[in-house]
Amino acid sequence: MTPDPIDAPPRSAHVPSALEVERRAYRARQSQRSVLIAVASSLAFAAIVWVTVVNTPGWAAVQRSFFDPAIALASLPRIWEGFLLNLQVLGLSLITVAAFALVLALLRTLPGPVFFPLRVLAAAYTDIFRGLPFIIVLYIIGFGLPALIGVRMPVIVLGTIAVTLTYSAYVSEVIRAGIDAVHPSQRLAARALGLGYLQTLRRVVLPQAFRKITPPLMNDFVAMQKDVGLISILGAMDAVLAAKIESSQTYNFTPYIVAGILFILLAIPTIRLTDWYAARLRRREQTGSLV
Repeated sequence: MTPDPIDAPPRSAHVPSALEVERRAYRARQSQRSVLIAVASSLAFAAIVWVTVVNTPGWAAVQRSFFDPAIALASLPRIWEGFLLNLQVLGLSLITVAAFALVLALLRTLPGPVFFPLRVLAAAYTDIFRGLPFIIVLYIIGFGLPALIGVRMPVIVLGTIAVTLTYSAYVSEVIRAGIDAVHPSQRLAARALGLGYLQTLRRVVLPQAFRKITPPLMNDFVAMQKDVGLISILGAMDAVLAAKIESSQTYNFTPYIVAGILFILLAIPTIRLTDWYAARLRRREQTGSLV
């Protein structure tokens, strides 16, 4: 009579062999050793750089002009208030750039001769705005658009429009490259299953494309974070203009350093996330897992 599975004795837990235990201990020691070496070498390098910089002849003057703690603390509230405006423009631009860039990428990939004019228009748009310097786009939108329509517009709206026009051209090309990277057999298989063109894009092509292009999209996001600081030329009281005002009052460049640090602190999490995600994709591709 076969014993009931419920009454069967529990299986003993896996016990690693002595050799496996020794290997794990060795790997742990090697990992700790690598961390200690990395920390020690980093500290040594930082100490060498610090000693070299502080012993240069002009360090005292540079320290007074760029790294004055008292001026930094005094200027931080105004610069932070302006930095919040940069964050507002960045948040709005993320939404508008993503939507407009996706539309442009889909227009560039429309099949058939009937859509040739749309493909040409989308290609011309990306060529123009990838070639124009962003500061020129800011001048055209910031001063030309209100004059054209005869209506005063908030600076945050003008800045968002300028960022959207420029970065949608870059992001659309990244998305288009991701769409083209999906193997044609994926489309053919989806159509064979009865999916239409839009269903194939939404369910098959775009999910695979976005997994492939996430790292370059994040890099464009980091670049966008920096360029929103240029809206100060439109008169927006953002972090850069606030730093300029503080600098003109104190005759010191420390406020610019404060503004720069805020932008760096904003960019670092995205940069680290990009590196982590790219490494994760490489590991999964090397092991044969699904991306």
